[in-house]
Amino acid sequence: MKLLKAFGLAAGILLSGSAMAQQVSTTASGSSSARPIPEHDVLFKKTVWRKIDLREKQNKPMFSQNRQITKIIIDAVKSGELTAYKNDSVSSPITTEEFVGNLTPEMVAEEYSQEEIDAGLNKPKEDDPWGDVEGIDTSSDDIGPVSNEVFAKDLYLLELKEDVVFDKKRSRMYHDIQTISLIMPSTVNPRGFEEVVASFKMSDLVRVFKSNPETAIWYNANNTAQHKNLADAFDLWLFSSYITKISNPGNESLADQFGGGQKGLLAAQDAAEALIEYEYSLWSY
Repeated sequence: MKLLKAFGLAAGILLSGSAMAQQVSTTASGSSSARPIPEHDVLFKKTVWRKIDLREKQNKPMFSQNRQITKIIIDAVKSGELTAYKNDSVSSPITTEEFVGNLTPEMVAEEYSQEEIDAGLNKPKEDDPWGDVEGIDTSSDDIGPVSNEVFAKDLYLLELKEDVVFDKKRSRMYHDIQTISLIMPSTVNPRGFEEVVASFKMSDLVRVFKSNPETAIWYNANNTAQHKNLADAFDLWLFSSYITKISNPGNESLADQFGGGQKGLLAAQDAAEALIEYEYSLWSY
């Protein structure tokens, strides 16, 4: 029962904190945040990283057919509407060509065992007996470049970086989203592990979402007359996520500190409850 109450309190804080963030005025130019909180009003701050799996039921409204949030982001970068950065420090912008290159992972070189080499599986193309068949052009001169760019629908992971801030002026805890990173899942990466494609300032993403109201939507399956803009969906915290890292001296993820699998999930739960407990303790004085 205690655990259920904790989860209920967590949900309330997340929704109220993010929704109330709309009342905070923008005062800092060039900030990653869409609505930065003045530093002199900050009593407490922790930087938190969260993973968003767009395949989850609660996140599917952000991942509807032909309106995937990943597609909106990719199209905006390619059109020059959105600046991509190397990582979530958002200090090193990358070119459109570099961004597309990150979306096009190189195939891992195929290695052959000695048995396969002896069997001739590693023979170069010119030794291919099919190369001289009459009427079949096996040369690659007339074949256009083949793109290995990953489709937006296959990029189902996002990483959100936020500042959990207690604003002493308004006596509220805010979840101030700083950046969102596009992640190459291990399932589509030939290297077999997750990689950051690019990171984006939340302030830039909000501008792009608002500029594309017809496509940048949170799909409301219960009432298609009431879709929401993706910018509003983030404000209202209409998505599911789990904590992967909280700022620490060693810059270690929860998995690095406590191990992966079930231990990592339990650590994420404990981290979320610790943040709730901190806010609760502030109201006790």
